[in-house]
Amino acid sequence: MLVQDGLPARERRGALVVIILGILMAVLDGTIVNLALPDITRELNASAAQSIWIINAYQIATLALLLPLATLGDIVGYRRVYLIGMAVFVIASAACALASSLTALALARVLQGLGAAGIMSVNTALVRLIYPRHLLGRGIAINSLVVAAASVAGPSIAAVILSTASWPWLFAINIPVGLISLWLGRSALPENPIKAGGARFSALDVVLNALMFGLVFLGIDGLGVRVEAAPGGAHSTPLWLALAELAAGIGVGVIYVRRQLAEPVPLFPLDLLRIPVFALSMGTSVSAFCAQTLAYVGLPFLLLGSYGRSHLEAGLLLTAWPLAIVVMAPLVGRLIGRYSGGLLGGLGLGLLSLGLLLLAVLPTQPVNADIVWRMVLCGAGFALFQSPNNHTIITSAPAHRGGGASGMLGTARLTGQTLGAVLLAIIFSFLDPANGQGPLVALWLAAGFAAVAGTFSALRIRRS
Repeated sequence: MLVQDGLPARERRGALVVIILGILMAVLDGTIVNLALPDITRELNASAAQSIWIINAYQIATLALLLPLATLGDIVGYRRVYLIGMAVFVIASAACALASSLTALALARVLQGLGAAGIMSVNTALVRLIYPRHLLGRGIAINSLVVAAASVAGPSIAAVILSTASWPWLFAINIPVGLISLWLGRSALPENPIKAGGARFSALDVVLNALMFGLVFLGIDGLGVRVEAAPGGAHSTPLWLALAELAAGIGVGVIYVRRQLAEPVPLFPLDLLRIPVFALSMGTSVSAFCAQTLAYVGLPFLLLGSYGRSHLEAGLLLTAWPLAIVVMAPLVGRLIGRYSGGLLGGLGLGLLSLGLLLLAVLPTQPVNADIVWRMVLCGAGFALFQSPNNHTIITSAPAHRGGGASGMLGTARLTGQTLGAVLLAIIFSFLDPANGQGPLVALWLAAGFAAVAGTFSALRIRRS
């Protein structure tokens, strides 16, 4: 099926269901396992240090293969990459649910991450094909809403499942949803009208891309785990190993980028990064997601420790942030195209930075209402940034490079979240999170990153 300017309304709704189901599962499975780690380690007779590979295996596989599969989508079609990714994800979910050892579960999570990379790499590129140009802003707003909600809903959904079932059901629930998505997607998803000519999919470049992202991730994560341990105490990653992994990743990256400079359609989309608006949008995304992770992961420590809220109260207070995103999404979708993405993003990130600063200067015993309206301000600001920024990223790329743009969008989000998590680990290694000092510093730093992201966004106004 060739698409010139989106699908008809009825077909568009069916395709959107497939897109939402896929991205919801792929993003959720990045965090849904966290709450179950104690149960998994106990049942599989593993240590806490070993169990972290249940999370890392998924994240590394996803991050390492996002860009190769995005470029593959430009060459062979987004629909094909998406459906194969979904099939792999379903098979891997079954393998995760049946795993009887930590090694088997970690290997199944690698396969699941590969499937998730297939889904996420071309997700936004498919949205661009599904929606006509005058409605594309709304389609991207819906997609951004699902990503934002899934990013923060993992622990809550895991709590509901684990309250009535064992941990394998966290993975088993993906099987029927994935099969439905596969069945619908075969007829609902469109084919690329234009494919990338002159593109070359080199196995060596795929390996170099995976090594670059994987080694850098392991090095940064190792440094974060090391500093998170007590000063002078035991830690799972020696300093020399973490530094060696980081240096090796950078070295591989230099070789890889030099190879890519000679490619007309590079697997690592250097051609897109030469577009000023695209590059500024990527900087905006990385900085904003770093700010979100610093704040959203650090806030529970502040609410539970310093403010004495119960787990239920803290969960309800934190919900104000994603709820504000849900409420703002339809409005933001209508603003896209009418106003500059740089302007909307700059205003939104200004609100996010202000909200984070106001959270950082709360009195020692704030009332719930004072916490909630600040959370709402943060969520509304984040919503005002995310969809217009995603729209700019995907539309500033040529039509035949929609896959590369979609892959970079997911890479920016994961990079920002990883950077935020590592910075938070470093802060907590020096400042006790229990007495509120660590979370407050994290909020101040998050406000700074939001301001940096707002600056990147504002620089796009004149260029766009």
